[in-house]
Amino acid sequence: MPCIRVETNVPQAKIPADFPVKLSNVIAKSLGKPLSYCVAIVTGGVSMTFGGTTEPCAYATLMSIGALGVNENKKHSKAIAECMSSIGVTPDSFEMMSGMNSGPDDSWMMTKKNEVENSEDLEFVYQDCDTHANEIAELYSYTEHWELHLNLTAFEEQMNQYNISHIPWRHFTEQQKSSIILKILDQLDYSDKTARMKSARCILYIAQGGWLGIQSDVEQINCAKESCLLLYKLGTFNAFVDLLNLEIERNPVVNKSSVNLSDSEDLRVILSVLYTITEVIRSERDKEPALYNAFCNEIMNDATEDLLIITLFNMVTKFCSGTSPHFPIKKILLLIWKLILLVLGGTETLRLLKEEKRRIQNLPSQNEDTIDIARNMRPSSPPSFPADILDESQRRRRGLVKQSSLEESQTFEVTEFDNNEDEKAKSEESVEQFQKWQDVQTLTRKIDRPKLPWKPKVHKKEVDAFLNVAREKFIGYSLEDDSTTLFGLPEPIHESVAILKEHTYVSLSEVQIQKEESLNRNPLTMKDEIEQTNTEVLYQAMLPSLPQYMICLLKILLATTTRGKTANDSINILSDVLPKQLPTTDFQSVLDIDLNRHKEIIVKAVSAILILLLKHFKLNHIYQFEFMSQHLVFANCIPLILKFFNQEIVNYVKARNSIPIIDIPSCILSDFQPDINGGIEIGSDTKYCWRNIFSCINLLRVLNKLCKWKNSRIMMLVIFKSSPILKRTLKIRHAMAQVYALKLLKMQAKYLGRNWRKSNLKTVSLIYQKVRHHLTDDWAYGNFLDAKPWDFQAEEITLRTAVDKFNNRRYSKNKEDEFETVDNNLNSVLGMEIDFSDGFRKNYHLWLQDEVYNNEIDWDKLF
Repeated sequence: MPCIRVETNVPQAKIPADFPVKLSNVIAKSLGKPLSYCVAIVTGGVSMTFGGTTEPCAYATLMSIGALGVNENKKHSKAIAECMSSIGVTPDSFEMMSGMNSGPDDSWMMTKKNEVENSEDLEFVYQDCDTHANEIAELYSYTEHWELHLNLTAFEEQMNQYNISHIPWRHFTEQQKSSIILKILDQLDYSDKTARMKSARCILYIAQGGWLGIQSDVEQINCAKESCLLLYKLGTFNAFVDLLNLEIERNPVVNKSSVNLSDSEDLRVILSVLYTITEVIRSERDKEPALYNAFCNEIMNDATEDLLIITLFNMVTKFCSGTSPHFPIKKILLLIWKLILLVLGGTETLRLLKEEKRRIQNLPSQNEDTIDIARNMRPSSPPSFPADILDESQRRRRGLVKQSSLEESQTFEVTEFDNNEDEKAKSEESVEQFQKWQDVQTLTRKIDRPKLPWKPKVHKKEVDAFLNVAREKFIGYSLEDDSTTLFGLPEPIHESVAILKEHTYVSLSEVQIQKEESLNRNPLTMKDEIEQTNTEVLYQAMLPSLPQYMICLLKILLATTTRGKTANDSINILSDVLPKQLPTTDFQSVLDIDLNRHKEIIVKAVSAILILLLKHFKLNHIYQFEFMSQHLVFANCIPLILKFFNQEIVNYVKARNSIPIIDIPSCILSDFQPDINGGIEIGSDTKYCWRNIFSCINLLRVLNKLCKWKNSRIMMLVIFKSSPILKRTLKIRHAMAQVYALKLLKMQAKYLGRNWRKSNLKTVSLIYQKVRHHLTDDWAYGNFLDAKPWDFQAEEITLRTAVDKFNNRRYSKNKEDEFETVDNNLNSVLGMEIDFSDGFRKNYHLWLQDEVYNNEIDWDKLF
């Protein structure tokens, strides 16, 4: 009989008379028990405290036979906590103990609010970036909000110089706005730095929507979008790019040990304008397609100077090398990410490009997209950990059944028949009935069997390997690169080959590798036509310094995971957050939140840059992707990402390092002053932090890209003991994060041994449910003899040689034209028509006099 007993300090007079009935209905519905058997006892006015206070609190004891357990209790606790809120008891002040009376081995479990929250699925939708308002808010740190009023002051002083009355920016006509902007842009060419930066602050105020007098967030965002589109049309973006180059060249000497927010003031103003315009154009891509295309062409077709993306990457290099420690690294990384996302495209653009390239190569279209399928998946409960397994075994000790008893219930009787005709007839009839029953069971299983989310795949080389093994086994010979000859093989092998060919998948990477091998074999007869896409232009620009760029990005990522400085030359990524004077005790909490928020935004930007570059380079050419991947591996990217996940990852995903009331635009629409003693609402209503789960998924995708089909890198996962780290990552209750973590576990499963697979059967089951199957993959029962480190070393060397050949053939500037034909016939060379310039024709007699008549020619030496 289910029974719940509640004790609370809420006075009995304030508890409604029908509250026990309401509570009985709640536990009946949650336990799945009949209401007629449920008992609810509520005792009010109890002298009790919770957390050292006398606020309304409650303590409940729930008893039931069955329907209780680790996961079930979390659901019951949540339902009862919601019911208790009707009498003024919040979930934070409620605790429940549940017990299952099943004999002498009674089990009890305490359920708290945070455990209930951890069991909830995260309603996170993976996209290329967050909402426009959140992306703009994350550009600014809380410690630089005081500078927003400097922008307003600079704009008002500028209007006084133009003798323009003080009216809000949004009340000007478009013609008046254009005239004011053009006047301010002319002042950016002043030699006086103070006047120049004052004009830059005016432009930043306009880009922020001219927020004076605006009453709502929506109005401010719309005004900012209109202003940024107008600024771009009037040439503001190019003007600020020139101003950025000027500030980079100036590069003042800064004390590395005492760098702070004030050292990067001018650069932060310039980068904020560039980022705001870029983000607005990205968000208005569908409404302003012509403007978007013009912006992309302008970013990628700078023939006179370096691309803006390369300029920003060089700023990152200078920051990491210590020559420019004052650079605002967060704003630089955010601008790099948004420029790459804008120019190359996001998830939808990648999908369309892949379909187009497969169509050009006459390959069948791929209807399954990993991100789309993962969005429709439901997250699974994480595998049990040792403590949970021990607790479950103690509670269910009496419910175990011997294997022999299970087997006895499913035995078949074998009947011996003699030569009697009646017995033969009966046996044939029984066999026929058994076959019909078996057909019905087979049909039922086919109908009820849940479908897998993926269609299985197999590569052509795997089909060839399967055929060669079958030929060696049944005939004793093998045929290389022949998947059609099936002579002499039994019928089951024919059926197997037919199924394998049905699921054969040819990737773009295989086609590109085959073409590259043909180019190396036939350099005279084949020519490589390079399509100048945005990805190709960016790769050519990044190629000379791409290793340094990757090292710098990983150094910044390492700085976000390190608690403190571990070396004297470590970089300081907090230089654009720390104010010149440390805050008082009242503001220290805000600063701590701001520092953690700053690190999270940097991780988000770095992870997004890495996955975007890897995806686009792989689609453009596989060897461009391999070149970047190898340098990431050489820079210890794999252990670094594992180090990032080797933390309380669920707490990281649900961290609330934000204060919405002082985010932009809330802080500029009200005169808010942080009052820690009065209390600030920290975090939001959501159960997760968008940027943190976005970063986790991106880093898991990067790790998958680096390790997929690379045995040496998979062995690095094994050596660095990544399996418990990745299992802990499965606690993130989001389907996409779980899919990528399970992929990484599947890669290394055959190297972890039989004992690991036996003790992680639930993980193996999740892999079967969520990860795509390869028909010939032996991941669940693989032979450890395949793990030969010398073979892995040769594999990496071969890959690096192929990548170097590709880069030298395509992009080497000093390559010798060793395959160009040479005309060595004297008559044809002397008979060539040469076009002489007009100056040479007029002074031909002087050339004859100097070079022919006045010089003695040694004909023997000449010939």
